[in-house]
Amino acid sequence: MPAGTTALARPRIRAGRVGLLAGLGAALGAALVVAAGRGQLDVPPGEVLGSLFHRVGLDVGPLPSHPQGEATLWQVRFPRVLTAAVAGAALATAGALMQGVFGNPLAEPGVVGVSSGAALGAASVIVFGWTFLGTWSVAVAAFAGGLATTLLVYLLSRDAGRTETVTLVLTGIALNAMTSAGLAFLMFLGDTQAREEIVFWTLGSLNGSRWEHLAVMVPVAAVGLVAALLLARPLDLLALGDRAARHVGVDVERLRLTTIVVVALLTAAAVAFCGVIAFVGLVVPHLVRLAAGPGHRLLVPASALGGAVLLVLADLWARTAVEYADLPIGMLTSLVGGPFFFWLIRRARRTAGGWA
Repeated sequence: MPAGTTALARPRIRAGRVGLLAGLGAALGAALVVAAGRGQLDVPPGEVLGSLFHRVGLDVGPLPSHPQGEATLWQVRFPRVLTAAVAGAALATAGALMQGVFGNPLAEPGVVGVSSGAALGAASVIVFGWTFLGTWSVAVAAFAGGLATTLLVYLLSRDAGRTETVTLVLTGIALNAMTSAGLAFLMFLGDTQAREEIVFWTLGSLNGSRWEHLAVMVPVAAVGLVAALLLARPLDLLALGDRAARHVGVDVERLRLTTIVVVALLTAAAVAFCGVIAFVGLVVPHLVRLAAGPGHRLLVPASALGGAVLLVLADLWARTAVEYADLPIGMLTSLVGGPFFFWLIRRARRTAGGWA
């Protein structure tokens, strides 16, 4: 491509990136407003915005007309939709990082057992009553469980310096089976309340989200997202191959281990209070790649925004699909992600001429 053409193309590429992020940001804002207003007690979007503006000291827009509208928004709806956004952003970013570091399009926290490992750690705290770090205890245990399973995936799916697709998938199946057995054993040991909470973990739900949960989730997820942005350029270089990345100064093994820790941190931020929500980290990065390409400096923030939009809308569906019922959100994401996963497997086999 001539130099002049390249110079002319760069502003268009930059504008396209800004447009994608701005569009996803606008979609997230609209999804949050609509989701906050929908439910058994409907609040129009104008009143939702009016409540937000009045809370920050701006006399703009009407307040909710229903007597319980304001309390419903601030005690129930806003904590829930914001929890969905944070969890979706964390899971989608974790999926993008896993696919980048493993060089495998099938890698995702739920598929390879990371989410269920984090849930096992959180469930252990619930059953045994460990409160060594107060409100952070569940999140720390979830991080430890997610980190352990991610390291196992990394070690068991490597062969001759590369990650094999079939080994990755089978390792994930084995780890999911093991963690499911562990959760079943904890259900056997726990009392009735503990059993109900473990069922919550396995199905995934945002019911009962509170501001206290967000106070734990937001800083953990924020650290993970910042770390993911810092890893974007090294992951782009890793896509060239281990040898090429080493030639330009990338410590490949340190990069992989650092990314694994960040994935566990992001997964823990979501799983600690939402349970196992699969396939968000599989679907969103692939859809973003179709629009933005494989570069992680755009893929990471766009995946975070896309994951937030997806989970906010999925939670809205879970709350409103059946009247007076709250469906498990993990079940709904699996309904969408399962067929998508089959399609990716078939695509990978056609591309590689068989299992890689």
